[in-house]
Amino acid sequence: MSTAATLPSARAPLHKSLFVQVIAGLLAGILVGVLAPGVAGVLKVLSDAFLRLIGMIVGPIVFCVVVHGIAGAGDLRKVGRVGVKALIYFEAMTSVALVLGLALAYLVGPGHGMNVDVGGLDAGALGSYADSAHKLQGGGIAQFLLAVIPKTVFDALARNDVLQVLFFAVLFGASLALVGGEKARAVSDLIDALATVLFKAMGLIVRVAPLGVFGAVAYTVGRYGIGSLAQLLSLVALFYLAVALFVFVILGAVMRLAGLSLVKLLIYLREELTIVLGTSSSDAVLPQVMRKLVRLGVKESTVGLVVPTGYSFNLDAFSIYLTLAVVFIAQATNTPLSFGDLMLVLGVSLITSKGAHGVPGSAIVILAATLNAVPSIPAIGLVLVLSVDWFVGIARAAGNLIGNCVATIVVAAWEGDLDRERAERVLDGRESVDLTAG
Repeated sequence: MSTAATLPSARAPLHKSLFVQVIAGLLAGILVGVLAPGVAGVLKVLSDAFLRLIGMIVGPIVFCVVVHGIAGAGDLRKVGRVGVKALIYFEAMTSVALVLGLALAYLVGPGHGMNVDVGGLDAGALGSYADSAHKLQGGGIAQFLLAVIPKTVFDALARNDVLQVLFFAVLFGASLALVGGEKARAVSDLIDALATVLFKAMGLIVRVAPLGVFGAVAYTVGRYGIGSLAQLLSLVALFYLAVALFVFVILGAVMRLAGLSLVKLLIYLREELTIVLGTSSSDAVLPQVMRKLVRLGVKESTVGLVVPTGYSFNLDAFSIYLTLAVVFIAQATNTPLSFGDLMLVLGVSLITSKGAHGVPGSAIVILAATLNAVPSIPAIGLVLVLSVDWFVGIARAAGNLIGNCVATIVVAAWEGDLDRERAERVLDGRESVDLTAG
């Protein structure tokens, strides 16, 4: 796939900037949510429609990018090396994120003083979350591995299961590389052409992102109100602080080691981050982020492997929230935690944090599974965080997205698949990237 980007002949009008349009949609959503909350509830359809449009092309785009990247790489051993390095990096960063959440919760103690009576909590509020958590917990690693293998390719695409699509794409791309010759080249060219059309469709869908953000924000403000963070404010504030520390301190240091600036990367991804903040979903920008990383100078095969895998295995912000929320619940219910309990929380979270993406209500489901595996903490305490999960989800989605973008750049630099000169030009603004052009 072509990665050429054109230098702007003149600065585009401000109102045509996707970033400005998304910000306008966000502010308009807040205004409508405050002034007309009844109308705002109806506008959620705009957000749902936008997310569905994105979901419609995520699977096919992941398939095309991964297959074309692996087939074009030629050396399957190199592809395997990239995969192993990505998993090593994921495990290291996930561990750091889990420890950060655990340490902050223990030191700050956001749940102390709440003195919640467990008997007074409404168990019915958990609903299907607890059932899903029991299924997840009971399945174990064997069940998780089986879940990675799709029943059929069409089933994986129909359910938009990115991990299953990735599994088949890696298998198909490796087979294509092994076949070689004219037949493989014809199939590879066809997939490249299909990807070009899909990215053009993505460019059209991205244009309606401001409407999606407008609908999501209007609905949330209209339903919960501006002051809806008052309950459990300490937990929400501490989580936002933890994500900021992880992003700017830890990921910032990692990016410096890779020779690039995290701040410039965030500016480069400003449209995608704004969409994520408005919709509370990193799925909404998966295709755009993959395209932008390729345009940044990261080899296509590396982007195709690391980004989709990271959506399931490199959930940095989610990992922070997992240990933070578990300890918060223990503190709020006056449950004493020994050093052994803290280590158990850490160990269980290291396992349950994997593969959370794509599970309906994934954060609550995985949190419930973690609590069920730590007998000293009352699982019913999960009810305490249900009311603020959407607000927590905003920073969770943004932190996960930033973590995966940094992971892709770091693995590419580690493997020698990063064009540093091109990356510096793009991040410095000397070379433009416009995804709305498809």
